[in-house]
Amino acid sequence: MGINRISDNRSSTRTTRDAAKVRFLWRNDPVASLRAPWVGSNILRIKKKDVLFHQATPSDTVFYLLKGRVKLTALSPEGREATIALLQEGDFLGEESLDGKQRLRTTTAIALSECTVLKTDRKAMLQMLQRDPELLNFFLSFIVSRNIRMQEDLVDRLFHNSEQRLARFLVLLAGLDHSDEVEVIVPKVSQEMLAEMVGATRSRVSLFMNRFRKMGFIDYDGDYTGALRVRRTIKEVLAKR
Repeated sequence: MGINRISDNRSSTRTTRDAAKVRFLWRNDPVASLRAPWVGSNILRIKKKDVLFHQATPSDTVFYLLKGRVKLTALSPEGREATIALLQEGDFLGEESLDGKQRLRTTTAIALSECTVLKTDRKAMLQMLQRDPELLNFFLSFIVSRNIRMQEDLVDRLFHNSEQRLARFLVLLAGLDHSDEVEVIVPKVSQEMLAEMVGATRSRVSLFMNRFRKMGFIDYDGDYTGALRVRRTIKEVLAKR
């Protein structure tokens, strides 16, 4: 027993030391330790509209979005599908697999653009969260931020009208909630999906989008089928009483 304990301690110390070396190589990468060869993570390149995982399948891996955008959808028992979240670079997906219970995916993750993701096995992710304080702090910060975002989404649906909900969604989509950028170009998003996220009809969304365009809050990169330009001035809609 003593020999095994010493061996385990040496292994843990060596892994921690190796993780520190990886962080040095990837100084500005919050998930640097997950890239270490001994962790066994895989970097995947996902095409637009490809599925990362399906609802009701075993939840045994965690994904970290390095590049691109992903939407999470849920299907009701009656067959109704709804988009419940949009994720972007720096977000984790499938973190429910870290629960101690054997769980199934509650959502389907679909790429909205070409994506690069880091895929890590559940067991390896749990081990690295225990061994790497920086990764643990980053992951906990993400969980807290997501919880705050979910509360804000609930408040948004309860107290704001559909035009304001659409404006807030575009702000979040462009990442302008925590940015001083004047304008951000985001991949094309269908008005059907916008309507799902906002809780409005497609015709209402079309009306608001045309209004936003006339007011200079948004524009299209090229024609109406191209990417969307979202300007920070759209926040003016959120200030309305």
